[in-house]
Amino acid sequence: MAGFKKLIFIQLISWLLFASIGGYFVASAFDNAVSDAQYKTQSVVNNYISKHSIAEIAPDKLQQVLADGNTFSSFILRDQQGKELINITSPTSLPAIAQLVDSSFNSIRPQFAVNQASDIKVEFTINATNLGLILQQALFVVILVSGLMAIIPIVFMKTMFSKLNRNISMTVAEVIDVYINQNQVNNGLETAINSSKIKQLGVDLVPSFNRLSHFLQSKHDDIQNAAHSIKQEAYKDVVTELGNRNMFVEYYEKYIESSEKSTFGSLAMVRCSELQAINQTRGYQKGDEYVKAVADIIKHISGTYTGSKVFRLNSSDFAIVLPNTPLKESERFGDNLQSRFTQYQQNQELSSVANTGIVAYEKGKPLGELLSIVDNAMSMAQSKQANAWHIQRETDLVNNVSAGFGNQNWRKVINEVIEAERVHLVMQNIMPIGKSMKAYAEIQVRFKTTENQVLPTASFLAMAEKLDMAMEIDQLIINSSLEKIKSRNFSEKFFGLNVTASSAHNDQFVIWLERRLLKDTNIASKLVFEVSEFGLQQNIKASKRFIDMIHRVGARITVERFGVGLTSFKFFRDLKPDFIKMDASYTRGLEEDKNNQYFMRLMVDLAHRIGVSVFAEGVESQEEKHIIETLCLDGVQGYYIEKPKDI
Repeated sequence: MAGFKKLIFIQLISWLLFASIGGYFVASAFDNAVSDAQYKTQSVVNNYISKHSIAEIAPDKLQQVLADGNTFSSFILRDQQGKELINITSPTSLPAIAQLVDSSFNSIRPQFAVNQASDIKVEFTINATNLGLILQQALFVVILVSGLMAIIPIVFMKTMFSKLNRNISMTVAEVIDVYINQNQVNNGLETAINSSKIKQLGVDLVPSFNRLSHFLQSKHDDIQNAAHSIKQEAYKDVVTELGNRNMFVEYYEKYIESSEKSTFGSLAMVRCSELQAINQTRGYQKGDEYVKAVADIIKHISGTYTGSKVFRLNSSDFAIVLPNTPLKESERFGDNLQSRFTQYQQNQELSSVANTGIVAYEKGKPLGELLSIVDNAMSMAQSKQANAWHIQRETDLVNNVSAGFGNQNWRKVINEVIEAERVHLVMQNIMPIGKSMKAYAEIQVRFKTTENQVLPTASFLAMAEKLDMAMEIDQLIINSSLEKIKSRNFSEKFFGLNVTASSAHNDQFVIWLERRLLKDTNIASKLVFEVSEFGLQQNIKASKRFIDMIHRVGARITVERFGVGLTSFKFFRDLKPDFIKMDASYTRGLEEDKNNQYFMRLMVDLAHRIGVSVFAEGVESQEEKHIIETLCLDGVQGYYIEKPKDI
């Protein structure tokens, strides 16, 4: 049917082409005919007048000279100087022209001598209406003939298609009828005849059915290829181009959990420990580069294992399947990963890169149970040191229940850090913009194990929050910072200290902090406590109590990571913070993002009206710093300004 429509389209195009060509030739013939008639008539009239004097010109003779049947739009006689002698402009036929010429000649005859007849000039325009009608009919005939030439093949082909379709339908119906009759009639002769007819019909239909089968198979292949391409895109991680969690689940269920073969191996999970910190301080572009680097390291190390597969499960976690690899061999895999991660950490000046948890798997093991065990191994690895790995064996678990094992290990590590006060303090300055503005240096902390290895900061703080130990960690950081400031005698410098929202809302912590700051009032006036906007929003009343206490002892408050939530400025009027620090996501690519520029400028104007200073964090380039200066912020912080350094 599609081919028939295509044929109709081609025929219509052909008809338009033929009609256009015919119309062009008819129009050319019309122009040529008119020009030829005018030329011949002009020549005959001029020749006649030149041979006769005016006195000898008779209307009947002039009528004979002019072409019979023509009409004129105008008829003009001029003398040699171009003066009009006769001017007839109304369309008329030849007899009327002849009478008008005769009467006009009678009036001008006395003015001319006999020898002046050759001086008469004749001008006229033929009204070629009759010729136009003839040519119009010719054009109609050309269009009609070309149309018939286009339509007849279409009708003929349609008839052929209908006949072919009817023959195929009748043939198929006859085959079915023969088959039914063959089953119902037991007569041997009739059966033989029917069998012969079936064979003959089968021979006739084989080429057609083969072509149909080939066509359907090609369409089926196209659909399968398209579906496969769509599935590959849906199952692929955009940043690393690895398979995502959906592809990992499908792979495990197909090749491991329900495989008929005897399958065993090792499953490793790698967690990017610094992704959140890099996104906040260096921007999401740097975060993507960090994730790609970790993925490249994993692919390079796992590529030495036959049949290995790597997947990205979520923003920070990777899964690596090592088929037919026992746990003993997986130790070498963990060592190689740790070595490469440590090398990358030193090159990029990070506190850590990634930790690895490893477990064994075997055929038929449910994926949910396996992921629970490997997540527990991950918690154990994070509690060891930066870039550490841990293998979780079945013998380490009691009755295969491991839900609290990693948490217990973390609690032990956190308690050891608190008791031994194993913290290392660094600071990162906020550079003020403007001579009258005073900024401060933010104190940041690194935690160490008993072996003096640095723990992943983000994982450590997250586990402290999860185990309700954040208040003890905040107290440890504040005490260590105050002692460091006192010992260094920083009398002119201001310092920022981070406090978790859970501690700020805890009455016991607020009472402790007020008493602690009152012991060193001269230092308290140099401190700025940073609490996240989202955390303050969780309990406005408790947040106000905390901020009021901070102001009573002479310290100040910064609302950090501002702009992530939907805070109203009534919130600021009630809480009255001293500074707000814009979230790093607003700084990233600020020189090209007009929306972020507009939002940041609006925040600056509103904050300045209520006496709040505005800082930007995560500044990574000269362009970002320049835009921030033009937006009238009060200070900037980031790796472009200064990297964290020892106090």
